[in-house]
Amino acid sequence: MTDKNTPVHPLDQAVALTPTDSGRWQGATSPAYANMVGPFGGTTGATLLNGVLCHEQLLGEPLSLTVNFAAPVADGDFEVVARPVRTNRNSQHWWIEMLQGGETVAFATAVTARRRETWASTESSFPEVSPASELSDASKEGRPRWTRNYDMRFVEGALMGEPHPHPDYPSRSRVWMKDQPARPLDFLSLSALCDAFFPRIYVRRPKLVPIGTVSLTTYFHATGEQLASVGTEPVLGVASANHFGQGFFDQSAEVWSPGGELLATTHQVVYFKE
Repeated sequence: MTDKNTPVHPLDQAVALTPTDSGRWQGATSPAYANMVGPFGGTTGATLLNGVLCHEQLLGEPLSLTVNFAAPVADGDFEVVARPVRTNRNSQHWWIEMLQGGETVAFATAVTARRRETWASTESSFPEVSPASELSDASKEGRPRWTRNYDMRFVEGALMGEPHPHPDYPSRSRVWMKDQPARPLDFLSLSALCDAFFPRIYVRRPKLVPIGTVSLTTYFHATGEQLASVGTEPVLGVASANHFGQGFFDQSAEVWSPGGELLATTHQVVYFKE
């Protein structure tokens, strides 16, 4: 049981939902996770996922989440509506919307599932990197408010033209990340972390241009029990892009436990303006 005097973590405040009807909740944006325009997209996605996790008809655990950012999310109140559109024996498909002023500003599809023991293999490899304890937390000076909620220790690929040791992969970053203040890892925090990678265009070149994520998909490879075993330890993120051009670029990432388990993979397409 949580002590009533224990402060609520900023992430839990940001994704908190108050039920108003079956499948409907009220929430509000958090100043702690403010971005350049509107809230940090990771908390928007985690809030939509929370609508699924809070639903009385939930089956299993999250398997995938695709968030589409249809319009800028304004600071203030919003409504979340979630409904299962199909429930099978071991899987469930979801539709979730975030509304402001009666209009959809973000929407998502999700799949939850009951996992079972099967043959398993991971073809991606956990990279050899310096441990987080040997690296310093990156400076948050001049960066959006949401970055203060994360401890980020870059192995390579920091922002805006800082030296990059791998010229063949100029947009790649490898970074140890965790919530700040510390918070045990779960599906909500992992969902938000999957959007905590800085836009690849800012790693590729030292030029600030307006950007905005259009669509973000996350695949959860770990169970809730595996996430709980990570606790408050940092996870390793590896992010890169494949193509920039005609106003859009893609971004893919892996998130690993400190013990080398692949927890999630994520892919997004991002708009940029010049």
